[in-house]
Amino acid sequence: MKSTLNEIQQRIDNDPKLKQAVNSLKPQKNIWGVLGIIFFFFVPELLVYIWQEALVSWAHKHTLIEVLEIQRWMYGELEKMFSSGVSWLNILLGSVLLLWIVRSE
Repeated sequence: MKSTLNEIQQRIDNDPKLKQAVNSLKPQKNIWGVLGIIFFFFVPELLVYIWQEALVSWAHKHTLIEVLEIQRWMYGELEKMFSSGVSWLNILLGSVLLLWIVRSE
């Protein structure tokens, strides 16, 4: 694993276009970069964790009363999304991005 990470780091260091692409993906090391990660990855998961039942019932109610089929479908998808619970992938990705900011130069 460590050798694989070292190979990736060497490829990034040797290829200027790849280095530029990776640096463009990296969040800025300032208050807006950190707050952006927190509000985009952690706050929605916290809201779903706290109000999951209310969100599911709200979406279900709208699947029953909406007139247009596309809106009923949209609220049905929201109901499925809220009922599945917290997305651990979002939390993991947000944690990795925060760690990337902290460990960067």
